[in-house]
Amino acid sequence: MMSSEDLNPSAIEIDLLSVEEILHIMNEENLAAAGAVGKARDAIAAAVKDTVTTLRSGGRLVYVGAGTSGRLGVLDASEIPPTFGEAPGVIKAVMAGGESALTTAVEGAEDDTSAGKDAVADITERDMLLGISASGKTPFVLSALMEGKDRGARCWLLTCNDIDYDFLDGIIKVLVGPEIVAGSTRLKAGTATKMVLNMISTTAMVKLGRVYKGYMVDVVPSNRKLKDRAVRIIMDLTGCSREEASVLLRMSGGNAKTAVLMYLKCLDRDAAGRLLKESGGSLRKALR
Repeated sequence: MMSSEDLNPSAIEIDLLSVEEILHIMNEENLAAAGAVGKARDAIAAAVKDTVTTLRSGGRLVYVGAGTSGRLGVLDASEIPPTFGEAPGVIKAVMAGGESALTTAVEGAEDDTSAGKDAVADITERDMLLGISASGKTPFVLSALMEGKDRGARCWLLTCNDIDYDFLDGIIKVLVGPEIVAGSTRLKAGTATKMVLNMISTTAMVKLGRVYKGYMVDVVPSNRKLKDRAVRIIMDLTGCSREEASVLLRMSGGNAKTAVLMYLKCLDRDAAGRLLKESGGSLRKALR
C-alpha cells in the first residue's frame, strides 16, 4: 500500500491539466477516501464503543494532533456542546503549538515530544485519548499517547498509513493512499479524518441518548436559529402548536428533550428531569 508521502500516479502530469481535469481527479480521490473509511468500519466501531464506555463512566475523550490533524480535532470537539448539549471539555482537543497553531503554522511543534507529554498531564485512567496523525509517526502525538497509556487511559490512534504500535488499545487505519500533491495530507487524508471523527463523536452521542428519532434533542438554543430548531423539534415530537412549543421550551429551561417529556407525560420540569436522569438521559427510555 502506498503511503501519504508517495507520488500519486494520477497526478504526475497534473500541472498540464485543465481546471476541469484536475477537479475530476480530486473528486475521484475523495470518493476513494470515503471507500477507505468504509473499510476501517470495524476499528471505528471498536473506538466508538470505548468512547461510550469512557463517557458513561465520567471520563473524557481527548483528541491529540498537530497541523491539519490537530485542527480537525479542535473543529470536531468544539461542535459537540452546542449540537448535543454535552458539557465543554467532555470531548476536547489538544494541539501541538497550542491555540496559535490553529491559524498559523508553529515551526517544530509537531516534533516536540516534551510538549506532547505535558499536553496530557491531566489525563487519568477514566479518560480516552485519540491521537490523530495522517502519517502515524508524529512525535507530539505519539509521546502524548505513551504518556496517556502510562496514566492508565484508553489510547487509540487514527492514521492514514499502515503502521502498528503494540502499546495502543487500537488503531484506526484509513488507507487513502498518496495525495495528488505528494505529502499534502490536508487533502483526502484530511477529508477521511474528518469523516471518522464525525462517525466517532456523533455515534457516541446517539448511544448516550443525545439524539432521538434523528433529532438533536439536547441542542443548546444559544441563538435565534437554534432556538427555532428546538421549537420545531418540540412541535414535531409532540404535535403541539408553535406557541405551546415556545412556552414549553421556556418552562423546560431551554431543553427540548425535557420539554417533550413534560408535554407527553404531563410532568413539570423537575419531575421530567428526574425521569430523564433515571433513564440515563434517554428520551426513548423515559417515554416507555
